[in-house]
Amino acid sequence: MSILLASGAVLSCKGPETADFIVKNSKIYTVDGNSRIAESFAVRGGLILAVGSDQEIDRSYNSDQVIDLGGKPVYPGFYDAHCHFAGYADNLRKADLTDTKSFGEICQRLVEHQKSFPSEWVLGRGWDQNDWPGRQFPDRSELDTYFPDLPVYLTRVDGHAAVVNTAALKLAGIDYKTRVTGGEIICVNGKITGVLVDNAMDLVSRFIPDMPTGESTKALLRAQENCFAVGLTTVADAGLSFSTVQLMDQLHKEGQLKMRVYAMLSPSEDNFEGYVKKGIYKSDRLNVRSVKLFADGALGSRGALMLEPYSDAPEKTGLQVNESDFLRNLCQKCYDAGYQVETHCIGDAANRLMLNIYKEILREPNDRRWRIEHAQIIHSDDFQLFRDFSIIPSVQMSHATSDMYWAEDRVGPERIKGAYAYKKLLGQNGWLPNGSDFPVEKINPLFGFFAGFARMDQSGFPDGGWHIENALTREESLRAMTIWAAKSCFEENERGSLEPGKMADFVVLEEDIMTADPLRVPKIKVLQTWIGGEVVYGTVK
Repeated sequence: MSILLASGAVLSCKGPETADFIVKNSKIYTVDGNSRIAESFAVRGGLILAVGSDQEIDRSYNSDQVIDLGGKPVYPGFYDAHCHFAGYADNLRKADLTDTKSFGEICQRLVEHQKSFPSEWVLGRGWDQNDWPGRQFPDRSELDTYFPDLPVYLTRVDGHAAVVNTAALKLAGIDYKTRVTGGEIICVNGKITGVLVDNAMDLVSRFIPDMPTGESTKALLRAQENCFAVGLTTVADAGLSFSTVQLMDQLHKEGQLKMRVYAMLSPSEDNFEGYVKKGIYKSDRLNVRSVKLFADGALGSRGALMLEPYSDAPEKTGLQVNESDFLRNLCQKCYDAGYQVETHCIGDAANRLMLNIYKEILREPNDRRWRIEHAQIIHSDDFQLFRDFSIIPSVQMSHATSDMYWAEDRVGPERIKGAYAYKKLLGQNGWLPNGSDFPVEKINPLFGFFAGFARMDQSGFPDGGWHIENALTREESLRAMTIWAAKSCFEENERGSLEPGKMADFVVLEEDIMTADPLRVPKIKVLQTWIGGEVVYGTVK
C-alpha cells in the first residue's frame, strides 16, 4: 500500500471550509482503488469531505472537533457480506452450546440456563458432534432424563440440524413412519434418535412460539451493540421474513437501530408481494433488493449435496432441500423483478446445480451480481462458470479453519482440492466478498480476516497454514470485508472505502492488522466504531 499524498478530492484553495469533525494523526487505510494510506480526513453531514495528509486537511478544513488518534489505525467500517443478524439476536435468549466437548456438558448447560431463564421450550444452539469423542450424532434419551415434560429443540452450529427430545417429537406428531422431502429424521436400529436434518427440522420448529415484538426489538438492539464492539457497521442478513424486515425498517426510522442492513429476503409469498413485486426498497440504513434460496444442507451434518458419495459415509450423497424447478422459477421471478439472487450451496452437486440454473437465466456476462453463498466445494470443471456468467462466490473464510479438522474425512483428498478454494475463486471475477455466517461462526470479522490470509486456527495450527495455496493476502482479505463486501450488495459507491462523498463509516483499532504478528490479529480490539459520522461504540477524547 502506498502513502496517500493527494486524496483525489479537490482541496479548497479559497480558505478553510467548516467540517463537523476532523480525524488526524492516524494511519488510514482508505481501501480505495490504489490502496492508499492517509493521515487525516474531514467529515460533514455524515459524509467524508476529503482525505489526505494532516497538513492538507488542516490547510483546507477547520472544525471545533479535531480527533487526534495518536497514530492508531483506521479502516472502513467492517462489512459482513453474509450473516444472520436477526438470527443471532434471537439466539441471545437461547442456551449457548458452542465449544461443548460432550452431550453431557450440553445437558448441564441446559439445566443451568433453564434455572436462570425458565421457559416453556428449552432452546439452545451451537453444538457440533465433530468436537466430541467419536464424532457421533447425539441421542434424545439423555435429554428425556433431564426434561421429560418440556419440549427441547437444540440447533446444530451450522443451523442445518437439530436434536429434540421425546416431548418435542410427540408435539410434532413424528414417528417412525414420518418422511420429509429434502430432510432426514435420523434413526439408529429402527429408533428415532431425535436428530432432524434440514427440512425435517421444520416439523418441530414451527411449534416454537415467536418472540413478542418488544422482545425482538430488545434482542436486535442488544445484537447491534455486540456487533459495534467488533467493528461491524453493515451486515448482509441472509433469509429474513417480511415481519422482521418491517421491524428493522421501523427501528431504523425511529433511530433505535443504527446498524446498516442489506436484507436478503426469504422466498415467502408475503416477501414477494410486499417487496419483490414492488421493486427495490432502499432507505439510509436498509437495502432490500435480494432473495436468499437454499440448494442443499451443510457438510458437517452430511446434508451438503455431493456428486459422489461421502468418503466417510458411502451410503450418503447429501440433500437437495428444494426442487430444481422451484429454484429455477424463483430465480426467473427475481430476474424479472430486477432482484439479486443468493443461493446457499455447499456441496459440489449443489454448486453445479445453481451455477447452471443461473447460467440459463443470465445467459451472458452481466452486472446482476447473483451470488453463490458459501461456494464451499466446487468441481474442477465448474469454476469457470463464475467468470463466464459474472456469478459472485460469496464466502466465509473462517469456515475453512473451523472445518479443516474433519472436512477431508467427508470429501477425500481429491475433492478437498476444490474446497474452500478462496484464491481460485478470487481469480474468477477479480474480487471476492467475505462474511462470517454468524452465529454459525463468531461475530468478530477479524477472525475471518485472519483465516483468509493465515489459513490456521488461533493457536497457530497447522504450521504453515491449511492448503495455504488458497490463502489471500492481507490486502485482499481486508478488501473482502470492506469494499468487495459492499460491492456484492451494490453499495460500493456509498461505503466500503474511505473516500470523498462516501459515508463516514469507519473503525479505529488498537493495533494495525495489516502489519501485526499473524497470531496477534484475532486478539486486536476495537477502540471506536462510527456510522455516518456518529460514534456508536467507544469513547472519543
